[in-house]
Amino acid sequence: MHRPATAEAEVADELAVVRPGLVPRYRAELPGARAAVLTRLWRALAHEPLPWITGRESARGGLVLRLGDGRRLRGPAADPYRTDAYVTSVRLGGTPYDDPARLVTDLAVPHSAGFAAELGHSVASTALSRAGQDHPDEWPESDWGWEQRVVDGHPFHPACRSRPGFSVAEQLAYGPEHGPVVELGLIPVPAAGCLVTGVWPPELRDGGRLLIPVHPWQAAHVLKRPGEATLPAHPLMSLRTLAVPGGPHVKTAVSARLTSSVRDISVASVAASETLSAFGRAVAGRTDGLLDVTRTLGAATAHSPDLAAVLREPPGAYAAAGEHVVPVAALAATGLPRSAAWLAGFARLCLTVGLGLLELGVALEAHGQNLLVVLSASGEPLRLVYRDLADIRVSPARLARHGLAAPDLPARMLTDDPAALRRKLFGSLVAGALAGAAGSGAVLGAALDSAVGELPSTPDLVALREEPLPVKALTLMRMSPVTEGDLWTELPNPLSAR
Repeated sequence: MHRPATAEAEVADELAVVRPGLVPRYRAELPGARAAVLTRLWRALAHEPLPWITGRESARGGLVLRLGDGRRLRGPAADPYRTDAYVTSVRLGGTPYDDPARLVTDLAVPHSAGFAAELGHSVASTALSRAGQDHPDEWPESDWGWEQRVVDGHPFHPACRSRPGFSVAEQLAYGPEHGPVVELGLIPVPAAGCLVTGVWPPELRDGGRLLIPVHPWQAAHVLKRPGEATLPAHPLMSLRTLAVPGGPHVKTAVSARLTSSVRDISVASVAASETLSAFGRAVAGRTDGLLDVTRTLGAATAHSPDLAAVLREPPGAYAAAGEHVVPVAALAATGLPRSAAWLAGFARLCLTVGLGLLELGVALEAHGQNLLVVLSASGEPLRLVYRDLADIRVSPARLARHGLAAPDLPARMLTDDPAALRRKLFGSLVAGALAGAAGSGAVLGAALDSAVGELPSTPDLVALREEPLPVKALTLMRMSPVTEGDLWTELPNPLSAR
């Protein structure tokens, strides 16, 4: 087996300095972290339109990929919806590989070097994240407690824990899975030089200045200036969004590439935030109480994507006594048995809301981070909560058919293309949130099959039942650095096997 992995060694060396007692657990977690990332990578190799893969064929219960240079890459049969780390090794030619970074390095295809480095960081950070886990069995009482139980990051992205630019000390200090309290810097900016939408609270004002919350990583590495005061907060699963106890969720700018994207905050998104928030809450009012959308309370930017913040209502505001609001990505951490009946009911709830809004003209990006479920005290799914509307798609034509006018939104959010609308919803909700909750294609297919028979027939439902599932080609996107925007592929429809 190939073993050299620079990122793994670098993290071990740094950890020996800043938290030496964690080193043995970190090293023990490395094999599992490699398998977790390799499993995600194998999904991409098996299903994405990577130009250097010229053919795929089943062989002896496994899968063989033909490469453009004549080599063969062999591994297990690939279930695109499976989330456990079942791929522990693949063979390139006659050589076994258990290290995804080393495998991509030796594939030696265009842009493989940069992607291999990301995978190395992803493995090392996943092992580091797992090493610090010691959660009690009881359900957390805080909203950030649920978020901090999501340890491995994106369930299908090979760069699920890639955090380039973050030292080990910074990962321990800011990574939600490590449970820190983060002191947000409050940087004063003349109000006259800022764009503000919504209501910027008086406690974040100082005379004629706004106090913009800034992530300490951003303050140190990008702005290179500290705040004049600090605001203690708890990081949520996105790392750059944090919960202020008794206050809002604060989305900060972190100008680093985390998983796939640079997490700054555009001026355009600040400008649209109030309009988008009002629109989201209006359309949620048409779901018969099955969906709430968290309000954007205020947003401010110093006309720079590097210095901006958004204040959002916490999802817990929509829980009654005895209820819990849980991000879908954290469902596995609840310890719920999630029977076939539970998953079918959850799928029915999600599809009722998602397809209903799609018919209306709104395609949510309902992945496991944006979508939350309200659970009863006994764990039954009751309602949904959605946050962060920045990447939804809106169809003016569909809205008009229902007597609604399209709001004044950025042009990138508006489309009447049915394929684009379905990609947004199906790729995030079905192939993302529901697939992650199900954990395999067979379980997902059974849940969908039970749910769709009770839904109103629409062209979108027909497409969901009969067509391949669209999903972002996450690895192709990372290995296509000159291509802007999302790239897509299609996965086998889990309903077609039933």
